[in-house]
Amino acid sequence: MSAEQAGRARRRKALSALLPALFLGVTTGLVALTSQRSPSRLHLDFAWAPPDAGHPFGSGDAGVDLFALVNHATLRAMLLALAVSCFGFLVGTPLGAAAGLLRGRFERWTLGACDLVQSFPTFLLALAVLSAVAVPSRMHIGLVFAVTAWAPFARVAASQARILGEAEFVHAARALGLTRPVIILRHVIPNLLGPVSVQLGTSAAGVVLGETALGFVGLGPPDGVSLGSLLEQGTLAMLRAPHVLAVGVLSVMLVSGTLQLASEGIRRAAHVE
Repeated sequence: MSAEQAGRARRRKALSALLPALFLGVTTGLVALTSQRSPSRLHLDFAWAPPDAGHPFGSGDAGVDLFALVNHATLRAMLLALAVSCFGFLVGTPLGAAAGLLRGRFERWTLGACDLVQSFPTFLLALAVLSAVAVPSRMHIGLVFAVTAWAPFARVAASQARILGEAEFVHAARALGLTRPVIILRHVIPNLLGPVSVQLGTSAAGVVLGETALGFVGLGPPDGVSLGSLLEQGTLAMLRAPHVLAVGVLSVMLVSGTLQLASEGIRRAAHVE
């Protein structure tokens, strides 16, 4: 097999790793937007009912349809994860690139801020902030995660920019008289996007797990449409209705697993070992 064929095979394999996350997002989106099932509609006669033809995933507390709850909760969790990850990528990448190229005091301050943010667990920060909010919404949860989402992107971008700063094409750009902002935008950031983008899947999976944990401890969205609230229902009725906990656990594993798989695909596509 030639090097070109090996490269094409590697890219196909990397892109195939993105398909599960895309399929899950599109499928849950279509079901949530087109189905007549509502995660907030209650059917008391079917409370904790096992799966049947009318309710493929069974029913939960007060007869809520778990099929509708899983689809809506998965879609909202993935959209929140996508928004927070993109925010971290867009903020952290140029900040880290500038720190790695400029070096000196600016780099020390930036990396010090990264250390400070990453030393404090995001989940504990979310608990402290959301406990002070009367009715925490998904917007509040997203803002808390966004506060710390930029740091991993900035750290990876800084390390890559430090290496790129010694590259010949960067020295050539300096010799041609290009300003530092232009060098960062034209020559540094485009060449570090591959390694930095690997963080997208990891960050998104972390947001999903964080939102799930907050919903499990009662600090999720007030409408109760979250994978965490589904897990909470499952633990409350573990013996009476074990299917609820099984649906919740499998849903969380599926969402987190597909995002981690997508991260692995990006890593392969970017040739990051």
